[in-house]
Amino acid sequence: MNKPFRFGLQAYAPNSGKEWRELARKAEASGFSSFHLADHIIGPGPALTATGHPIQTVAAIPAMAVAAEATSTIKVGCRVLCVDYRSPVMLAKEVATLDFFSEGRLELGLGAGWLQGEYEAIGIPFDRAGVRIDRFEEVIALLRASFADGELNIDTPHVHAVGFEAVPKPFTKSGPPIMIGGGAKRILTIAGREADIVSLNFNNSSGKLGAAGIGSSTAELTDQKIQWIKDGAGARFDQIEIEIAAYFTIVTPDGEGTRAKMAPMFGMTPEVFAEHPNALIGSVDEICDRIVERRERFGISYVSFGASVIDAVIPVVERLTGK
Repeated sequence: MNKPFRFGLQAYAPNSGKEWRELARKAEASGFSSFHLADHIIGPGPALTATGHPIQTVAAIPAMAVAAEATSTIKVGCRVLCVDYRSPVMLAKEVATLDFFSEGRLELGLGAGWLQGEYEAIGIPFDRAGVRIDRFEEVIALLRASFADGELNIDTPHVHAVGFEAVPKPFTKSGPPIMIGGGAKRILTIAGREADIVSLNFNNSSGKLGAAGIGSSTAELTDQKIQWIKDGAGARFDQIEIEIAAYFTIVTPDGEGTRAKMAPMFGMTPEVFAEHPNALIGSVDEICDRIVERRERFGISYVSFGASVIDAVIPVVERLTGK
């Protein structure tokens, strides 16, 4: 049975606190179910330029708190918090506090970290992928234990939490829904086993944004990613929500012509780019049809848009949610 559609809005660089609050309220009023940002630290300069990543001006945790305080029903979250950027115990306390104050509106996105230049710029060792993912699994176990009752007694290679109970407890007994994002086999298999929401992303093993990562998420390769999620999930696969970011969204009457111009930028034919799950280019009718088709093929029922296209995609959100 197909899951109902949900839509998220993601912002990176507000010009002011007022703008951030107003954008969160607009997303809520327009039928979006979630309001997100990412988790990046460094500002303009050669370190950021080398990563190919856009600037994020505000820190994730306080920005989520402000968005939660400015709204009343929309989920707030991060796609995704890098577990390496904070002490695991402090991360658990901060996210539980966010869920506590927002009365259960936190959507807890988590990732193992990938932007190598950012690690280097802020002095965090960029361990090989296997080590980062081992640490990621240990942090998930800590979070689950922290959300539950009882004293913590965790002493693993990357996490130490012994002799105390984690407080506060989240608003709901089970804790906030956990979203795990990634694009490679091991992380998506873990996501299938552990996540409530799986966020499909590029395979960013190169450590920076670029055409190779975008090329790792064609429709054909997304079929493989869905299988990795199924392998990890087993019988619980139908309980998982699949999310993806529509990074390339253009509402236009000339979808075919626009795709033909953009596809060579990523080393793709227009036909392959048209089917790329991160691309939604065309009229409102065409975009709605694409979203429905992708739910049928991949099980993707949750689509996140960038804040720059909010006005253009509101008709899509309204049509597919019935709001």
